[in-house]
Amino acid sequence: MTRASFDFDAIGTRWQIETAEPLDEATRRAVAHRIESFDHAYSRFRTDSLVARIAAEAGRFDFPDDAVELFGLYDKLHSATRGAVDPLVGRDLEQLGYDRVYSLQPSAVPDASPRASWATDVARDGSTVTTTRPLVIDVGAVGKGYLVDLVRAVLEERGIDDVVIDASGDLVHRGATGIRVGLEHPLDPTKAIGVAEFANASLCASASNRRAWGDGLHHILDARTGNPAREVIATWVVAADTALADGLATALFFTGAHELANTFHFSYVRMYADGRAERSRYFPGELFT
Repeated sequence: MTRASFDFDAIGTRWQIETAEPLDEATRRAVAHRIESFDHAYSRFRTDSLVARIAAEAGRFDFPDDAVELFGLYDKLHSATRGAVDPLVGRDLEQLGYDRVYSLQPSAVPDASPRASWATDVARDGSTVTTTRPLVIDVGAVGKGYLVDLVRAVLEERGIDDVVIDASGDLVHRGATGIRVGLEHPLDPTKAIGVAEFANASLCASASNRRAWGDGLHHILDARTGNPAREVIATWVVAADTALADGLATALFFTGAHELANTFHFSYVRMYADGRAERSRYFPGELFT
């Protein structure tokens, strides 16, 4: 059966929403409005965002209500990874060249200020964040997946419950018929290392080659050191929602799956720089030999 597809660019990436029937114009506008609202609050690449204000000055800042769930997940990920996943990693990304203007040139002058930590440098009361110094928030480890979930909620409110949303590797499925997704080889996008088959769940992929520049520089940083991940080069996670799958796809670059399983329920595939790949026992798919 032919399905309808709504394709567009947003938050610097390609989106595809696949549904049984074409989305009407009002629904498309609602999706665009939800994405714009999220971007206006959380993007560190915009000069008019709330995050940009926090980067410029200390103070008390009121985020939208959706921040409660987003930052709550960061609380859990920060704890489970012993600080490796931290939304205050933004300053380190800027120092390495992944800045607002995409200079992709590491700073010649290291940042001499103390390394920021989500556990000690912010005070949070619900969706309100208080800081004592300028901080660069980057929600890249979770934000795109969370936005996928928010867009799915917009569609669900309009009675659309048969849908696949794919935001360039952050994917959610809802419907009676499951889907089959190839796991792209991180070193050769023309190949797949395996497949995942699932229904009514989310799949997120993360790879160090997706946003890479310079010698060994990419966007997946250990927030404890500010250094890019080296040992792991790609991960895939299946979980109940996209925000969790997205966050764990990053966490698996730094933390053992058995440690994360003490807090979260998920299945995964992980590929190492030496070519080894591993899959969890209940991952809904297979790896090719």
